Amino acid sequence: MTSFLIAIIVLALVFDYINGFHDAANSIATVVSTKVLTPFQAVLWAALFNFVAFFIFTEHNIAGAVSKTVKPDFITLEVIFSGLIAAIIWNLLTWWSGIPSSSSHTLMGGFAGAAIAHAGSFNVINSPIVIKTVSFIVLAPLIGMIMAFIISLWFISSFRKGWGPKIFSSLVIIGVLFFLYNTLEMRPEKLTTHFKSYILKIIFQSHNLTWILLGLIILIMAVFTLYLSAMNSVKAHQWFKRLQLVSSAIFSIGHGGNDAQKVMGIITAALIAQKVIPDFHSMPSWVPLACYTAIGLGTMSGGWKIIKTMGTKITKVTPFEGVAAETAGAITLFVTEALKVPVSTTHTITGAIMGVGATKRLSAVRWGVTFNLIWAWILTIPVSGLLAVGVYYIVHLFR
Repeated sequence: MTSFLIAIIVLALVFDYINGFHDAANSIATVVSTKVLTPFQAVLWAALFNFVAFFIFTEHNIAGAVSKTVKPDFITLEVIFSGLIAAIIWNLLTWWSGIPSSSSHTLMGGFAGAAIAHAGSFNVINSPIVIKTVSFIVLAPLIGMIMAFIISLWFISSFRKGWGPKIFSSLVIIGVLFFLYNTLEMRPEKLTTHFKSYILKIIFQSHNLTWILLGLIILIMAVFTLYLSAMNSVKAHQWFKRLQLVSSAIFSIGHGGNDAQKVMGIITAALIAQKVIPDFHSMPSWVPLACYTAIGLGTMSGGWKIIKTMGTKITKVTPFEGVAAETAGAITLFVTEALKVPVSTTHTITGAIMGVGATKRLSAVRWGVTFNLIWAWILTIPVSGLLAVGVYYIVHLFR
Protein backbone atom coordinates (compact mmCIF):
# COMPACT_ATOMS: atom_id res chain seq x y z
CA MET A 1 0.00 0.00 0.00
CA THR A 2 1.14 3.53 -0.75
CA SER A 3 1.44 6.15 1.99
CA PHE A 4 -1.44 8.12 0.43
CA LEU A 5 -3.73 5.06 0.55
CA ILE A 6 -2.79 4.46 4.19
CA ALA A 7 -3.56 8.11 4.95
CA ILE A 8 -6.99 7.73 3.32
CA ILE A 9 -7.76 4.60 5.36
CA VAL A 10 -6.77 6.40 8.58
CA LEU A 11 -8.84 9.43 7.55
CA ALA A 12 -11.85 7.19 6.81
CA LEU A 13 -11.58 5.63 10.27
CA VAL A 14 -11.34 9.13 11.78
CA PHE A 15 -14.58 9.99 9.97
CA ASP A 16 -16.10 6.76 11.33
CA TYR A 17 -15.04 7.78 14.84
CA ILE A 18 -16.56 11.25 14.36
CA ASN A 19 -19.70 9.59 12.99
CA GLY A 20 -19.90 7.64 16.25
CA PHE A 21 -19.89 10.65 18.57
CA HIS A 22 -21.86 12.78 16.09
CA ASP A 23 -24.65 10.17 15.91
CA ALA A 24 -24.38 8.81 19.47
CA ALA A 25 -27.43 10.88 20.34
CA ASN A 26 -29.52 8.90 17.86
CA SER A 27 -29.45 5.78 20.00
CA ILE A 28 -29.09 7.22 23.50
CA ALA A 29 -30.92 10.57 23.53
CA THR A 30 -34.24 9.07 24.60
CA VAL A 31 -32.73 6.67 27.15
CA VAL A 32 -30.83 9.61 28.73
CA SER A 33 -33.74 12.06 28.64
CA THR A 34 -35.99 9.52 30.38
CA LYS A 35 -33.25 8.92 33.01
CA VAL A 36 -33.17 5.17 32.40
CA LEU A 37 -29.36 5.44 32.15
CA THR A 38 -26.87 8.14 32.99
CA PRO A 39 -25.09 9.68 29.97
CA PHE A 40 -21.92 7.70 30.76
CA GLN A 41 -23.78 4.40 31.10
CA ALA A 42 -25.74 5.14 27.93
CA VAL A 43 -22.69 5.73 25.71
CA LEU A 44 -21.08 2.50 26.94
CA TRP A 45 -24.34 0.64 26.26
CA ALA A 46 -24.69 2.10 22.76
CA ALA A 47 -21.00 1.54 21.89
CA LEU A 48 -21.22 -2.12 22.89
CA PHE A 49 -24.17 -2.76 20.59
CA ASN A 50 -22.65 -0.69 17.78
CA PHE A 51 -19.92 -3.33 17.72
CA VAL A 52 -22.35 -6.27 18.10
CA ALA A 53 -23.63 -5.28 14.63
CA PHE A 54 -20.31 -6.63 13.26
CA PHE A 55 -21.61 -10.16 13.90
CA ILE A 56 -25.07 -9.54 12.42
CA PHE A 57 -24.68 -7.50 9.23
CA THR A 58 -22.13 -9.67 7.45
CA GLU A 59 -23.36 -9.28 3.88
CA HIS A 60 -22.36 -5.57 3.81
CA ASN A 61 -25.30 -4.45 1.66
CA ILE A 62 -24.92 -0.77 2.53
CA ALA A 63 -21.15 -0.83 2.01
CA GLY A 64 -21.67 -2.18 -1.49
CA ALA A 65 -24.15 0.57 -2.35
CA VAL A 66 -21.89 3.37 -1.03
CA SER A 67 -18.83 2.06 -2.90
CA LYS A 68 -20.85 2.32 -6.13
CA THR A 69 -22.03 5.93 -5.61
CA VAL A 70 -19.47 6.95 -8.24
CA LYS A 71 -18.79 4.95 -11.40
CA PRO A 72 -15.60 2.87 -10.96
CA ASP A 73 -13.65 4.50 -13.80
CA PHE A 74 -13.77 7.87 -12.01
CA ILE A 75 -12.80 6.77 -8.51
CA THR A 76 -9.29 7.92 -7.60
CA LEU A 77 -7.51 8.35 -4.29
CA GLU A 78 -7.72 12.16 -4.69
CA VAL A 79 -11.50 11.90 -5.12
CA ILE A 80 -11.91 9.75 -2.01
CA PHE A 81 -9.54 11.91 0.05
CA SER A 82 -11.36 15.13 -0.92
CA GLY A 83 -14.76 13.62 -0.18
CA LEU A 84 -13.63 12.48 3.27
CA ILE A 85 -12.15 15.89 4.17
CA ALA A 86 -15.39 17.64 3.11
CA ALA A 87 -17.51 15.15 5.07
CA ILE A 88 -15.41 15.61 8.22
CA ILE A 89 -15.66 19.41 7.97
CA TRP A 90 -19.46 19.37 7.62
CA ASN A 91 -19.87 16.76 10.37
CA LEU A 92 -17.81 18.82 12.82
CA LEU A 93 -19.64 22.04 11.92
CA THR A 94 -23.08 20.48 12.48
CA TRP A 95 -21.90 18.74 15.66
CA TRP A 96 -20.58 22.04 17.05
CA SER A 97 -23.90 23.71 16.21
CA GLY A 98 -25.87 20.87 17.83
CA ILE A 99 -27.62 20.01 14.54
CA PRO A 100 -28.35 16.29 14.07
CA SER A 101 -27.46 16.13 10.37
CA SER A 102 -26.79 12.93 8.47
CA SER A 103 -23.24 11.55 8.45
CA SER A 104 -24.34 9.14 5.73
CA HIS A 105 -25.44 11.83 3.32
CA THR A 106 -22.43 13.97 4.23
CA LEU A 107 -20.11 11.17 3.16
CA MET A 108 -21.98 10.39 -0.05
CA GLY A 109 -22.33 14.09 -0.92
CA GLY A 110 -18.59 14.63 -0.45
CA PHE A 111 -17.71 11.52 -2.47
CA ALA A 112 -20.00 12.55 -5.34
CA GLY A 113 -18.89 16.22 -5.31
CA ALA A 114 -15.21 15.31 -5.51
CA ALA A 115 -15.89 12.90 -8.39
CA ILE A 116 -17.80 15.58 -10.31
CA ALA A 117 -14.89 18.00 -9.81
CA HIS A 118 -12.47 15.32 -11.04
CA ALA A 119 -14.43 14.51 -14.21
CA GLY A 120 -16.02 17.91 -14.83
CA SER A 121 -19.35 16.19 -15.43
CA PHE A 122 -22.37 14.85 -13.55
CA ASN A 123 -22.23 11.65 -15.62
CA VAL A 124 -19.77 10.13 -13.15
CA ILE A 125 -22.57 9.59 -10.62
CA ASN A 126 -24.33 6.25 -10.40
CA SER A 127 -27.81 7.78 -10.70
CA PRO A 128 -30.01 4.85 -9.49
CA ILE A 129 -28.11 4.59 -6.18
CA VAL A 130 -27.99 8.36 -5.63
CA ILE A 131 -31.69 8.84 -6.48
CA LYS A 132 -32.65 6.02 -4.11
CA THR A 133 -30.49 7.50 -1.34
CA VAL A 134 -31.83 11.03 -1.83
CA SER A 135 -35.44 9.79 -1.87
CA PHE A 136 -34.91 8.24 1.55
CA ILE A 137 -34.05 11.66 2.98
CA VAL A 138 -37.84 12.01 2.93
CA LEU A 139 -38.88 8.37 3.16
CA ALA A 140 -36.70 7.27 6.11
CA PRO A 141 -38.09 9.80 8.63
CA LEU A 142 -41.58 9.31 7.20
CA ILE A 143 -41.39 5.53 7.62
CA GLY A 144 -39.92 5.99 11.10
CA MET A 145 -42.72 8.40 12.01
CA ILE A 146 -45.50 6.12 10.72
CA MET A 147 -43.98 3.06 12.42
CA ALA A 148 -43.64 4.92 15.73
CA PHE A 149 -47.21 6.24 15.46
CA ILE A 150 -48.57 2.72 14.87
CA ILE A 151 -46.49 1.16 17.67
CA SER A 152 -47.55 3.93 20.09
CA LEU A 153 -51.23 3.39 19.28
CA TRP A 154 -50.71 -0.37 19.71
CA PHE A 155 -49.27 0.21 23.20
CA ILE A 156 -52.00 2.70 24.11
CA SER A 157 -54.81 0.35 23.01
CA SER A 158 -53.22 -2.48 25.02
CA PHE A 159 -53.64 -0.47 28.23
CA ARG A 160 -57.40 -0.72 27.81
CA LYS A 161 -59.52 -3.59 29.05
CA GLY A 162 -61.13 -5.84 26.49
CA TRP A 163 -60.30 -8.64 24.10
CA GLY A 164 -59.58 -6.58 20.98
CA PRO A 165 -55.93 -5.66 21.74
CA LYS A 166 -55.25 -9.15 23.17
CA ILE A 167 -56.59 -10.86 20.03
CA PHE A 168 -54.51 -8.55 17.82
CA SER A 169 -51.31 -9.19 19.84
CA SER A 170 -51.99 -12.95 19.80
CA LEU A 171 -52.35 -12.90 16.02
CA VAL A 172 -49.05 -10.98 15.76
CA ILE A 173 -47.33 -13.60 17.94
CA ILE A 174 -48.69 -16.47 15.80
CA GLY A 175 -47.64 -14.65 12.61
CA VAL A 176 -44.11 -13.98 13.89
CA LEU A 177 -43.66 -17.57 15.10
CA PHE A 178 -44.76 -18.83 11.67
CA PHE A 179 -42.32 -16.38 10.04
CA LEU A 180 -39.45 -17.56 12.28
CA TYR A 181 -40.35 -21.20 11.63
CA ASN A 182 -39.99 -20.65 7.89
CA THR A 183 -36.89 -18.48 8.24
CA LEU A 184 -35.17 -21.16 10.29
CA GLU A 185 -36.25 -23.78 7.73
CA MET A 186 -37.48 -26.06 10.52
CA ARG A 187 -38.39 -29.04 8.38
CA PRO A 188 -38.84 -32.42 10.12
CA GLU A 189 -36.75 -34.23 7.53
CA LYS A 190 -33.82 -31.91 8.29
CA LEU A 191 -33.86 -32.36 12.08
CA THR A 192 -31.17 -35.05 12.28
CA THR A 193 -29.19 -36.18 15.30
CA HIS A 194 -26.97 -33.15 14.73
CA PHE A 195 -29.82 -30.87 15.75
CA LYS A 196 -27.67 -28.33 17.63
CA SER A 197 -25.10 -27.80 14.86
CA TYR A 198 -27.87 -27.62 12.26
CA ILE A 199 -29.76 -24.90 14.17
CA LEU A 200 -26.59 -22.86 14.74
CA LYS A 201 -25.71 -23.10 11.05
CA ILE A 202 -29.16 -21.90 9.97
CA ILE A 203 -29.32 -19.06 12.53
CA PHE A 204 -25.90 -17.67 11.73
CA GLN A 205 -26.43 -17.42 8.02
CA SER A 206 -26.25 -13.62 7.82
CA HIS A 207 -29.44 -13.07 5.85
CA ASN A 208 -31.33 -15.22 8.38
CA LEU A 209 -29.82 -13.52 11.45
CA THR A 210 -31.07 -10.07 10.42
CA TRP A 211 -34.64 -11.27 9.89
CA ILE A 212 -34.59 -13.45 13.01
CA LEU A 213 -33.59 -10.48 15.15
CA LEU A 214 -36.28 -8.33 13.53
CA GLY A 215 -38.86 -11.05 14.22
CA LEU A 216 -37.75 -11.31 17.85
CA ILE A 217 -38.16 -7.53 18.30
CA ILE A 218 -41.81 -7.74 17.20
CA LEU A 219 -42.36 -10.93 19.24
CA ILE A 220 -41.11 -9.26 22.45
CA MET A 221 -43.39 -6.28 21.81
CA ALA A 222 -46.43 -8.50 21.17
CA VAL A 223 -45.89 -10.62 24.29
CA PHE A 224 -45.39 -7.47 26.37
CA THR A 225 -48.61 -5.85 25.11
CA LEU A 226 -50.64 -8.91 26.17
CA TYR A 227 -49.95 -8.04 29.79
CA LEU A 228 -50.21 -4.24 29.63
CA SER A 229 -53.91 -4.08 30.49
CA ALA A 230 -53.25 -5.96 33.75
CA MET A 231 -50.69 -3.38 34.93
CA ASN A 232 -51.30 -0.15 36.75
CA SER A 233 -49.59 3.00 35.46
CA VAL A 234 -46.69 2.81 37.94
CA LYS A 235 -45.88 -0.82 37.14
CA ALA A 236 -46.20 -0.20 33.40
CA HIS A 237 -43.84 2.79 33.67
CA GLN A 238 -41.23 0.62 35.39
CA TRP A 239 -41.54 -2.08 32.73
CA PHE A 240 -41.19 0.45 29.93
CA LYS A 241 -37.98 1.71 31.54
CA ARG A 242 -36.59 -1.84 31.49
CA LEU A 243 -37.80 -2.43 27.95
CA GLN A 244 -36.09 0.78 26.84
CA LEU A 245 -32.74 -0.87 27.52
CA VAL A 246 -33.71 -3.51 24.94
CA SER A 247 -35.04 -1.02 22.38
CA SER A 248 -32.00 1.27 22.66
CA ALA A 249 -29.68 -1.74 22.28
CA ILE A 250 -31.51 -2.88 19.16
CA PHE A 251 -31.42 0.62 17.69
CA SER A 252 -27.68 0.82 18.43
CA ILE A 253 -27.20 -2.42 16.47
CA GLY A 254 -29.06 -0.84 13.55
CA HIS A 255 -26.99 2.34 13.89
CA GLY A 256 -23.69 0.44 13.89
CA GLY A 257 -24.69 -1.83 11.04
CA ASN A 258 -25.94 1.06 8.92
CA ASP A 259 -23.29 3.72 9.50
CA ALA A 260 -20.09 1.68 9.87
CA GLN A 261 -20.82 0.06 6.51
CA LYS A 262 -20.68 3.41 4.72
CA VAL A 263 -17.04 3.86 5.71
CA MET A 264 -16.39 0.23 4.78
CA GLY A 265 -17.66 1.08 1.30
CA ILE A 266 -15.32 4.07 1.00
CA ILE A 267 -12.25 2.13 2.19
CA THR A 268 -13.05 -0.75 -0.16
CA ALA A 269 -13.49 1.68 -3.07
CA ALA A 270 -10.02 3.06 -2.29
CA LEU A 271 -8.49 -0.43 -2.18
CA ILE A 272 -10.08 -1.27 -5.55
CA ALA A 273 -8.93 2.05 -7.09
CA GLN A 274 -5.36 1.28 -6.00
CA LYS A 275 -5.74 -2.32 -7.30
CA VAL A 276 -4.98 -3.80 -3.87
CA ILE A 277 -8.09 -5.97 -4.30
CA PRO A 278 -9.91 -6.82 -7.56
CA ASP A 279 -13.51 -6.19 -6.50
CA PHE A 280 -15.87 -5.46 -3.60
CA HIS A 281 -16.34 -9.12 -2.69
CA SER A 282 -12.61 -9.37 -1.96
CA MET A 283 -12.87 -6.92 0.96
CA PRO A 284 -10.27 -7.90 3.62
CA SER A 285 -11.70 -8.95 7.00
CA TRP A 286 -9.82 -6.16 8.80
CA VAL A 287 -11.95 -3.51 7.05
CA PRO A 288 -15.29 -4.29 8.78
CA LEU A 289 -13.51 -5.03 12.06
CA ALA A 290 -11.73 -1.66 12.02
CA CYS A 291 -14.89 0.24 11.01
CA TYR A 292 -17.11 -1.25 13.70
CA THR A 293 -14.40 -0.65 16.30
CA ALA A 294 -13.99 2.99 15.23
CA ILE A 295 -17.70 3.79 15.36
CA GLY A 296 -18.01 2.09 18.75
CA LEU A 297 -15.13 4.15 20.16
CA GLY A 298 -16.69 7.29 18.69
CA THR A 299 -20.02 6.54 20.34
CA MET A 300 -18.22 6.16 23.69
CA SER A 301 -17.01 9.74 23.24
CA GLY A 302 -20.61 10.97 23.40
CA GLY A 303 -22.20 13.89 21.59
CA TRP A 304 -23.91 15.89 24.29
CA LYS A 305 -24.98 18.90 22.18
CA ILE A 306 -27.04 16.75 19.83
CA ILE A 307 -28.44 14.65 22.70
CA LYS A 308 -30.08 17.81 24.03
CA THR A 309 -31.80 18.48 20.68
CA MET A 310 -32.90 14.88 20.09
CA GLY A 311 -33.95 14.11 23.66
CA THR A 312 -35.74 17.29 24.69
CA LYS A 313 -36.25 19.88 21.95
CA ILE A 314 -38.38 17.93 19.44
CA THR A 315 -40.89 16.64 22.02
CA LYS A 316 -40.79 15.52 25.65
CA VAL A 317 -40.08 11.79 25.76
CA THR A 318 -41.24 9.26 28.37
CA PRO A 319 -39.99 5.64 28.65
CA PHE A 320 -43.17 4.50 26.85
CA GLU A 321 -42.46 6.87 23.96
CA GLY A 322 -38.75 6.06 24.00
CA VAL A 323 -39.47 2.36 23.48
CA ALA A 324 -41.88 3.13 20.63
CA ALA A 325 -39.45 5.52 18.90
CA GLU A 326 -36.38 3.30 19.23
CA THR A 327 -38.25 0.17 18.16
CA ALA A 328 -39.68 1.95 15.12
CA GLY A 329 -36.25 3.32 14.23
CA ALA A 330 -34.61 -0.10 14.61
CA ILE A 331 -37.21 -1.84 12.41
CA THR A 332 -36.76 0.85 9.73
CA LEU A 333 -32.95 0.47 9.78
CA PHE A 334 -33.07 -3.32 9.61
CA VAL A 335 -35.49 -3.30 6.68
CA THR A 336 -33.60 -0.63 4.68
CA GLU A 337 -30.32 -2.48 5.26
CA ALA A 338 -31.88 -5.65 3.86
CA LEU A 339 -33.09 -3.58 0.87
CA LYS A 340 -29.53 -2.21 0.36
CA VAL A 341 -30.61 1.41 0.85
CA PRO A 342 -28.19 3.73 2.68
CA VAL A 343 -30.33 5.78 5.06
CA SER A 344 -29.66 8.22 7.85
CA THR A 345 -30.07 6.95 11.41
CA THR A 346 -30.50 10.61 12.38
CA HIS A 347 -33.42 11.12 9.99
CA THR A 348 -34.98 7.81 11.03
CA ILE A 349 -34.99 8.38 14.79
CA THR A 350 -36.04 12.02 14.40
CA GLY A 351 -39.07 10.92 12.39
CA ALA A 352 -39.82 8.24 15.01
CA ILE A 353 -39.68 10.78 17.86
CA MET A 354 -42.05 13.01 15.88
CA GLY A 355 -44.37 10.02 15.42
CA VAL A 356 -44.68 9.30 19.15
CA GLY A 357 -45.15 13.00 19.84
CA ALA A 358 -47.99 13.18 17.32
CA THR A 359 -49.96 10.46 19.16
CA LYS A 360 -50.48 12.89 22.05
CA ARG A 361 -51.42 15.80 19.82
CA LEU A 362 -49.80 17.48 16.82
CA SER A 363 -48.89 20.51 18.92
CA ALA A 364 -46.76 18.26 21.18
CA VAL A 365 -44.14 18.22 18.40
CA ARG A 366 -42.09 21.40 18.22
CA TRP A 367 -42.46 21.83 14.49
CA GLY A 368 -40.21 24.92 14.38
CA VAL A 369 -37.25 22.85 15.60
CA THR A 370 -38.25 20.06 13.21
CA PHE A 371 -38.33 22.34 10.15
CA ASN A 372 -34.87 23.68 11.04
CA LEU A 373 -33.61 20.09 11.12
CA ILE A 374 -35.20 19.38 7.73
CA TRP A 375 -33.37 22.35 6.23
CA ALA A 376 -30.09 20.95 7.56
CA TRP A 377 -30.92 17.57 5.99
CA ILE A 378 -31.73 19.11 2.61
CA LEU A 379 -28.54 21.18 2.58
CA THR A 380 -26.21 18.37 3.70
CA ILE A 381 -25.60 16.68 0.32
CA PRO A 382 -25.15 19.88 -1.80
CA VAL A 383 -23.03 21.65 0.85
CA SER A 384 -20.83 18.58 1.34
CA GLY A 385 -20.53 18.26 -2.43
CA LEU A 386 -19.47 21.91 -2.83
CA LEU A 387 -16.97 21.58 0.01
CA ALA A 388 -15.54 18.50 -1.70
CA VAL A 389 -15.19 20.38 -4.98
CA GLY A 390 -13.13 23.07 -3.23
CA VAL A 391 -11.02 20.51 -1.37
CA TYR A 392 -10.42 18.54 -4.58
CA TYR A 393 -9.03 21.57 -6.42
CA ILE A 394 -6.71 22.34 -3.50
CA VAL A 395 -5.51 18.71 -3.35
CA HIS A 396 -5.07 18.61 -7.13
CA LEU A 397 -2.69 21.57 -6.94
CA PHE A 398 -0.32 19.59 -4.73
CA ARG A 399 -0.55 16.21 -6.47
